[in-house]
This record gives sequence, C-alpha cells and structure tokens, in this order.
Amino acid sequence: MTTPMEADGAGFARYTYRLRVSSSARTALEAEWARCRWIWNECVAKSKAVHLHNKTTGEKRTCGPAQLDKMLTGARERTPWLREGGSVPQQQLIRDFGRLKDGRLCMAGGIVLTVVWSRDLPGEPSSVRVYRDSLGHWYASFVVRAEVQPLPETGRVLGVDWGVRETATTTSNAHDLPHAQHGRKAQARLTRYDRMMARRRPKKGQAASKGHREAKKWRAKTYAKIARQRQDTGRKWAKKVVTDHDAIAVENFRPKFLARSSMARKAADAAIGATKKALIEMGRKHGRDIRLVHPAHTTMDCASCGARTKHALPLSERTYTCTACGVVSLRDKNSARVMLVRAGLNPAGVEGVRPPGALLPEAA
Repeated sequence: MTTPMEADGAGFARYTYRLRVSSSARTALEAEWARCRWIWNECVAKSKAVHLHNKTTGEKRTCGPAQLDKMLTGARERTPWLREGGSVPQQQLIRDFGRLKDGRLCMAGGIVLTVVWSRDLPGEPSSVRVYRDSLGHWYASFVVRAEVQPLPETGRVLGVDWGVRETATTTSNAHDLPHAQHGRKAQARLTRYDRMMARRRPKKGQAASKGHREAKKWRAKTYAKIARQRQDTGRKWAKKVVTDHDAIAVENFRPKFLARSSMARKAADAAIGATKKALIEMGRKHGRDIRLVHPAHTTMDCASCGARTKHALPLSERTYTCTACGVVSLRDKNSARVMLVRAGLNPAGVEGVRPPGALLPEAA
C-alpha cells in the first residue's frame, strides 16, 4: 500500500510504502526502538539540565550535536544494552538511515525488510524513515528529489475559501468541495467500539482481555480508514482543481482555533488542513501558481468594490450584502472572490476566465 506523497522541503517529495516485517525483524526493530527512545529521553534530560543551568547562573552553555554525540559515546561504553544496537540508528534516532539492495531495505544491525513496491520510486532516494502506526503496521518513507510534471495551460484562475458547511467554496461552482462527513458516517461504529472497550476495561494492575484488545484494534482500524478517506477525497479534489486552473488563490487558513469552538468535531471531520496541504503539494508537483492569501477580514470585504463592513458577520448569516455598492452574494462565494482580488488574479467573471492573451499579474 502506498500512502499519498508528502512534500519534504522545496524540490523534494516523500513516498511512503508498507513493509512486510518478519518476526525476527520485528523483534530487532522493537529492540532498536527501545534503545533510540532511551537515547531521545537522555537528550531531552541533558537539554533541560543545560537550560536550567544557564537560567540559574546566567552562562550560555550549549547542548548541540557535538555534546550529545559525546554523551552517546559515554553511554555506549557504560551500557552493554546500548552496544548491542547499531550506532547509526542511535545517532540519527531512526531518521534517514538504511539503504536499498535488490529491492529490499537493509538497515543497520543486519535488519532486512521487504518493501511492498506498489509503484516505482521516481528517482534515487536520499534518505528513508522507518516508523510504525497505531495498528502496528510498519512503513518506510523515502525522500526523493521531485520533478515538476507540467500540465497544459487552461487560461483559468480560481479562488478558494475554506469553511465548515462546505470544506471548500470556490469561484467556480463545479469545483466546490462538499463536506464528505466521513467521521460522522462512521460514528455509530466508533461509539459501539467505545462501549465494548468500556465494558471490558481491565481493573488496575490487570492485563487487558482479548475482547478489550480486539475492540481497541477495531476502533483504531476505523480511525485509520477515516483518515484514508479524508486524504483520498482531498487529493482527488486537488487534482481536479490543479488540472483545470493555471493559478489558484488559496486562503491561508489555520483551523487550530476551531478546535476550541462548538464546531470542533465538524471542523476536524472536514480535514481542512489536510485538504489545503494536498492542494499546495499537487500545485507544486504540476508547476501551478499557488498563492496563499492572509485570511484576515476576508468575510468582511466586498469582492466588487473592496469596501469593508463595520462588524464581523456571524456564522449564522450566510448572505453578504455590501452597504457601499449594494451587491448581494453568498457569503463564502464572496470570500472566494476576495481571495482572487488579494492575490492579484482579477477574474473576468464568476468562473475566473481570463481574457485571451491576458497575463497573470504578480500578487501584492
């Protein structure tokens, strides 16, 4: 199984593949994990000690890589358990280590893993990260230099406004993204598993029963499926948007504050952050012009004349009426047009079609 490609810095992309792990390899990986976790905790403790010392004495000691490497060397000399593991994963804390040989991932310590190659890597990987998810499945995530795959020009631009009633409202009705409600559709099953876990919860000091472990596993599988559905919905929509438009003005919306509101569950189910990330990455992959627009006052400004209302509109008010020019439009549609104006992509009409031969101006 291949999870969606993730951007890993400018000019690079990350490809993640499922791993087939034998029992001996799993034992070795878990032992390596324990050693690296111990080293990580030691690094955190040393960093806190240095910070506390500086705060108390006013000195400016550092806790950089050289000091931590020295600490690791001393710990390996004193602790046979650490010496049993490879020094490479301990120094890099499982980040970016390993190599490919005959299609298999060979890691330090003689650990050999079989990669499920659901598709070929587009290039030679510069690094790889191995990790395990909540279900106990192992994955290898490779960083590869990304190559732009240009798409034909369309002469169209698009404004995107994020919301809760609809995940994305755009200046084109054909490209709006309705709220898929994947989490809400699975809520009955999640509630059932929560009740099963509650009934079978072990007493303090006792091991969990088989029924409790199975209910916990089913619950984790359901959440993993919801996450995959959200990713799939966002990527398919992003692909359509990027294919049909040369330039896209996107609200640079950070939905963190919604987690503290009454709409927290619905906002999380909308997966605005993941969808925005998919759109940016898809645009970068295909060489499209993605312009992030600051979200301040986008619901208060008029896309036609630029006037701003004196008071913020409540969420219950879904129609925007400009007191200056009198234009009336749907609140989210007006915000999507404001994205275009602020990004310097002044469309000729609702669909965002540029006049023939017109050039996209630079964003302010």
